[in-house]
Amino acid sequence: MANKKNAFYAQSGGVTAVINASACGVIETARKHGDQIGKVYAGRNGIIGALTEDLIDTSLESSEDIAALRHTPSGGFGSCRYKLKSLEKNRREYERLIEVFKAHNIGYFFYNGGGDSADTCYKVSQLSEAMGFPIQAIHVPKTVDNDLPITDNCPGFGSVAKYIAVSTLEASFDVRSMAKTSTKVFVLEVMGRHAGWIAAAGGLAEQRGIPVVILFPEIEFDQAKFLAKVKDNVQKHGFCTVVVSEGCHWPDGRFLAEQGTRDAFGHAQLGGAAPVVANMVKEAFGYKFHWAVADYLQRAARHLASRSDVEQAYAMGKAAVEFALAGDNAVMPAVVRKSSSPYVWEVGKADLANVANVEKFMPRDFITEDGFGITGKCREYLVPLIEGEDYPPYEGGLPRYVTLKNVAIEKKLPAFEI
Repeated sequence: MANKKNAFYAQSGGVTAVINASACGVIETARKHGDQIGKVYAGRNGIIGALTEDLIDTSLESSEDIAALRHTPSGGFGSCRYKLKSLEKNRREYERLIEVFKAHNIGYFFYNGGGDSADTCYKVSQLSEAMGFPIQAIHVPKTVDNDLPITDNCPGFGSVAKYIAVSTLEASFDVRSMAKTSTKVFVLEVMGRHAGWIAAAGGLAEQRGIPVVILFPEIEFDQAKFLAKVKDNVQKHGFCTVVVSEGCHWPDGRFLAEQGTRDAFGHAQLGGAAPVVANMVKEAFGYKFHWAVADYLQRAARHLASRSDVEQAYAMGKAAVEFALAGDNAVMPAVVRKSSSPYVWEVGKADLANVANVEKFMPRDFITEDGFGITGKCREYLVPLIEGEDYPPYEGGLPRYVTLKNVAIEKKLPAFEI
């Protein structure tokens, strides 16, 4: 096809153990449709790569290296935390995008990210109408927070949930063995600003006889009730494990972990809920404690990825290209659960107008009545998402991950300051 357009793919926000699997799905599928799609350019460091015309030519990567993305964690092309303002507030950025897209014959835009990325993708999808430039924008879902609406779950979450469930179980075995004369309380802080999906995964360790107290963002923190729950567990079991979401907050809305600073999206920067909670327990009961912050470890642990998560991440990238070729715009492929046991899912489609700026929280019936645990309904939801292993290849005792060449194409436009 003489008039076939090139594609632009970019990764946004916090990366995951499986976001590169989505990249693999996009690039491999586009290559299979070379009669309709030209080259796939990747933005170096997300949307910033588009604004600065720093485009990576993925056609220079071998098929073997692109395939290896499927088992490589983090963002193979670099990610960013950068949110486009509205067209009315910052028209120059949108005009710049059009200039770059025109200069490089780009007609397809695939943005791989979470809620803020869905918003950016939706804004870009409106370019053809608002500024007279044809661009098909497809959002590829990704977020460890699992807080995108419509889709049953988000690629990236299942692997984080698996890591947290396993880490909670293993650390609890350690604490249990030391509790008689040493540590009685272990506190694990996990990601989750407003939604407690990741924290909920720690509750799966209860199936192995572990006393777990979970602090969800959806439940206002009650210090007296929390301390009473911990004391009861220690008295009954000799020890207690606490999984606290970074978004746990007081009744007035203040985060336990709030640092008083904000990130590029205007979100309060969090960090430090675990020591706050651990010291509460120490001051109340004198129990010896240890605490840990899962931080990047939980989202980078490709060696412990969930097989279903890897498969879904790839499927979302593949479907995004197929949707674009079918003429879709301003949509997002989604996971549709057909059955939990046996686990059956399929690819669905969501309009970005219903996705952008909408957060999905833990349903109240997923949380126990006392607010400190997960229900059977929540377990039924979570277990299929963490089942199955998809180990990367190993060499010399370490996973063999790929580092792409990431060769930039020649720039055609003047420099642009962001």
